[in-house]
Amino acid sequence: MTTQNDRFIKACRKESTDCTPVWFMRQAGRYMKAYQVIRKKYSLMEMFKNPDLVAEVTLQPVNAFSIDAAIIFADILLPLEGMGVGIEFPPSGGPVMHNPVRKPADVESLRIADPAEDLDYVLQGLRMVRSEIDGKIPLIGFAGAPFTLASYAIEGGSSSNYLIAKNFMYRNPDAWHLLMEKLSRTVLNFLKAQVEAGAQVVQIFDSWAGCLSPADYRDYVFPHMKKIFAELKEANIPSINFGTGTAGLLPIIAEAGGDVIGVDWRIPLDQAWNIIGKGAGIQGNLDPVTLMAPRDFMEQRTAEILDKAAGRSGHIFNLGHGILPSTAEDSVKSLADYVHEYSATLISQKSI
Repeated sequence: MTTQNDRFIKACRKESTDCTPVWFMRQAGRYMKAYQVIRKKYSLMEMFKNPDLVAEVTLQPVNAFSIDAAIIFADILLPLEGMGVGIEFPPSGGPVMHNPVRKPADVESLRIADPAEDLDYVLQGLRMVRSEIDGKIPLIGFAGAPFTLASYAIEGGSSSNYLIAKNFMYRNPDAWHLLMEKLSRTVLNFLKAQVEAGAQVVQIFDSWAGCLSPADYRDYVFPHMKKIFAELKEANIPSINFGTGTAGLLPIIAEAGGDVIGVDWRIPLDQAWNIIGKGAGIQGNLDPVTLMAPRDFMEQRTAEILDKAAGRSGHIFNLGHGILPSTAEDSVKSLADYVHEYSATLISQKSI
């Protein structure tokens, strides 16, 4: 069935649209009252592994706001469990890896996750959501980038300085690259399986890449990311390459690949697009905290971003990171509506 609202797909292809498409990272989640009702009954892992709940939570923002894409409710760390890393999502605090990867022998023991066996609950949820929204808006699948997954696996959880991960990377380069190869194959297999299950675009989250210098990214990350995006391109799968704190890495990130490059609020959108070049689209880049500001201020900052995009084909409006838990649902609704209204005016003026 043809997707009726294809703004998002068109923007990924850098084709013209009637207005700028908008969706939000973490649009399905903690800030929504409907989500909180479910969360009181189930742990996060129970939710992730229940396809019915995955579909329900994914569809909550789709039914509430005028967004142009759905993204499956999951977590970037789930493939690690299929590789042999024990994961727990405690009631408070960040995720915990029960057997972190600390030695080259630990890397050797990791397996490449099989999506059909290890992540079928995600794929089932994707099929259910695609069946529900097909002909309305497109569906995004996603995975964590190898560097971010490797860092979580080595650190054993969240980190502020990535000391353990970077030390492993510097001191054990052969084991590091083996780890990145295993993660890359896991990520690629998972993304392709998501597309087979109904995802129409995939996003790779490299949430921790901003901790790297350009030289470290080039030596330890770039070859693996380039391989992933080359294989996605060969398979004709539209892709978004997203990271945070990556303003200084944008040239090499764009070189690594992705039909669309995601940027955060730490660099003006027009400057970022000039660095990325005309060959790719761009996604971003409102500071998530802006949704908690007065409405007129939020609209002012949104207009500034859209003005910088100047109606160019290939811009997808998003936040520079995920929606924060204390965000009001009315602010999300108002922002999505404003992006459509204001950008439609810009685009119509450009076409005159």
